[in-house]
Amino acid sequence: MALRQIRLQDDEILRKKSRVVEVVDDRIRQILNDMADTMYNTENGGGLAGPQVGILKRLVVIDMGQGLIKLVNPRIINQEGTQEVVEGCLSIPNTWGKLTRPAKVTIQALNENGEEITLTGTGDLAKCFCHEIDHLEGILFTDLVTEFLK
Repeated sequence: MALRQIRLQDDEILRKKSRVVEVVDDRIRQILNDMADTMYNTENGGGLAGPQVGILKRLVVIDMGQGLIKLVNPRIINQEGTQEVVEGCLSIPNTWGKLTRPAKVTIQALNENGEEITLTGTGDLAKCFCHEIDHLEGILFTDLVTEFLK
C-alpha cells in the first residue's frame, strides 16, 4: 500500500489537461492501486483522479459504495437529463457547493487490464463520473458551482 499526497486547490497541476495513457502496464496498475489506497484513506473520498495525486495521466478510481472502479482514459459518450447535486472535493477541503450535472452518464474507458469497458451511472455515480473526468481536463467543481454552502 502506497499513499500519495493529495494536491490542493492552489496547485497548478489541477488546472492542466491530463495525457492519454498509451499502454496499460504494471506501472499504470500500481498507480491505480496507489490512488485507490489514497482515496480509501481519506474522509469522504468517493473518487480520485490522476492530477489530484500529481499524475497528469487520464486515470480515475471511484467507489460510490458499489465497489472499486478503476478507469484508464475515461470519456463520456452519452449523458441524459439533469440533476442538482451537492459536491465537495478532496483537493478543496471543507468546501461544498450546489451545481447541475447530468442525471445519467455513460462512459467508455479501459479497465486495469487494458480492456475496453462501457459503464452507465445514474445519480451519485453519474455525478462522480463527471467530477473525476472534469479533473482530467483541468476543471474543478468550484468552476461550475451555482451556490456555495456553508
